[in-house]
Amino acid sequence: MPLIKPPQGPPVELRLSRDLVRTLKRGHPWVFADALRHLPPARPGSPAILLDNKKGRPVAHGFYHAQSPLAFRVCSPNPDEPLTNAWAEAQLTRALRLRKTVVPAQTSGYRLFNGEGDGLPGLICDVYSDTAVMQLDGPGPTGFWDAAGIARWLAEQLRLKQVVLKPQARSSGTDQLLVGQLAVNPVPFLENGVHFVADVINGQKTGFFLDQRNNRKLVGQMAANRTVLNVFGYTGGFSVYAGLGGASRVTTVDLSGPALQTAEHNWHSNNLPPAQHRAIKADAFSFLADAAKTKNAWDLVVVDPPSFAPSKETLKTGLAAYQKLITAAAAVVNVDGLLAAASCSSHVDLAAFLLVCEEGVSKARRRATILAIAGQPADHPTPLVFSEFRYLKFVLMRVE
Repeated sequence: MPLIKPPQGPPVELRLSRDLVRTLKRGHPWVFADALRHLPPARPGSPAILLDNKKGRPVAHGFYHAQSPLAFRVCSPNPDEPLTNAWAEAQLTRALRLRKTVVPAQTSGYRLFNGEGDGLPGLICDVYSDTAVMQLDGPGPTGFWDAAGIARWLAEQLRLKQVVLKPQARSSGTDQLLVGQLAVNPVPFLENGVHFVADVINGQKTGFFLDQRNNRKLVGQMAANRTVLNVFGYTGGFSVYAGLGGASRVTTVDLSGPALQTAEHNWHSNNLPPAQHRAIKADAFSFLADAAKTKNAWDLVVVDPPSFAPSKETLKTGLAAYQKLITAAAAVVNVDGLLAAASCSSHVDLAAFLLVCEEGVSKARRRATILAIAGQPADHPTPLVFSEFRYLKFVLMRVE
């Protein structure tokens, strides 16, 4: 079965305008348009061979999107390795083999393909029990990968009942059911033995935030006998772990009513006491401001917002928003309580986020000690040389 789309002619030849060979050989998977001498016309996703800037020697195979700032994605840094169906199957199989060693026991929700981190540029796939959800990162990957063929391959390898292709944004298309019939949605799955559901059609990302798995477990381990506030709580992942960890009371705050209904469902499906969980539909900043005014405080506060800096252009305002949030959150933490702050903005690196935490806590006239710094779990691998791909930052602090 086809895993990549058949080429329409020989590979497009692209020539570097500056010396990036060492970086690419170390594993960096991206070449931007301004690093190429010419941008020849070709359909998005056309196979391409990259030549160096000095003697025109082959450097890497990949695919090309002339209309994108990210013009070339590396599939293989070996110029002698053509991009064939056999190459694609070897890459998919390699990713599957890694998951067999890194996905925890009693976990049926995990990331199977993490794009460039698995040598599969622009291809994302998450598995929820018998369902897989695929996403393609733009026209380039869409023009290169054969989504229908990959879906059939997945169904055979993992005995899946259904495979969904989901657009990364609602404005860019609708979901396609590539294999099977989606009889049940949301789809139930396990994470470290904890029961959750993923809304693979209407939910954010592929239906659940799988990248916070280890951080949810850490919060659960710290929650015993504490009151817990989970802000931007979405479907209650951190809340459920806190409840299972022995929290005395858990409050989940989110602006989405349907997400909070799912949070309640997840709480009850893990046989947690209904009276110990409260779901509140509210704006996060307004809720925290009101809590500070009324002198409400919690022993453990989690703030896991959506990306405040989705682009380089929004970095300055995004950092200001993170600082404002951490200041507001620190103000409602009990003395010697815990504050867990997360950022999923790839444009905010760890050093910048730690500085934001420092400034935010200080502005609340508090001091803090770092207990843990974490990121993505092992089923979200990233190339060592590609720091931009390590987007998730998670900092756990004790607040004085």
